[in-house]
Amino acid sequence: MRSEDALANIDVAVLAGGLGTRIRGVLGDTPKVLAPIAGRAFLGHLLDYLSTYGSRRVVLCLGHLADRVTAWLARGDSAGTIDVVCQIEPRPLGTAGALGYVRKELRSSTILVVNGDTFLDADLRAFIASHRLSGAEASVLCVTVEDASRFVRVEIGPDSRVRRFLDKAPGAGIINAGVYLFSATFLDRFITAGAVSLERDVLEKLPSGTLNAHVAKARFLDIGTPESLATAASVIAGRES
Repeated sequence: MRSEDALANIDVAVLAGGLGTRIRGVLGDTPKVLAPIAGRAFLGHLLDYLSTYGSRRVVLCLGHLADRVTAWLARGDSAGTIDVVCQIEPRPLGTAGALGYVRKELRSSTILVVNGDTFLDADLRAFIASHRLSGAEASVLCVTVEDASRFVRVEIGPDSRVRRFLDKAPGAGIINAGVYLFSATFLDRFITAGAVSLERDVLEKLPSGTLNAHVAKARFLDIGTPESLATAASVIAGRES
């Protein structure tokens, strides 16, 4: 599998319907996914990243300020190599609920799910290979950060399976980077169960050893706070240098 073909047959769901309350004072009426970073909208950087791995179909799970995102896409500000489908939830449905709402648009047997306010320059080909070799129905992409105080940490066994998710704590640690590979069967199971939060209602309730964990060596970016947003340009620039 070549890197440029890794996502050729995998639909991508981008969770981008959040309210962005923590950075509203900075962004105003601009949704997080359109936060200006290094001269362009964050979504543009994300779509460019996905396109390098051959992504052909991306489903945007939109909600708050969705009209701003659709207008941005209509202006042609993104690369035209990806079929971008917009689905706007009628009310806040949570991360799992949003996936349920767009399920009809996800056509592949394996689905890549990405948080719309995080970015890491991980090798997605390696992540997909890890998922397939593991035989698991679901995999989580993890990364080591110097300060895990704002993130859910992950305890991983020697078999590369998630043992448990740990409370946020200061100091270095391995965290859930908000990128997942799900089989369609796994996706349908938690949608049918009526889960609202992907993290709390689904992943954190799975029996120990269910989830495959792939730890990537990558720069990680979370634009959810004013402080992290301020550092975003240097991370993006580092990737593009």
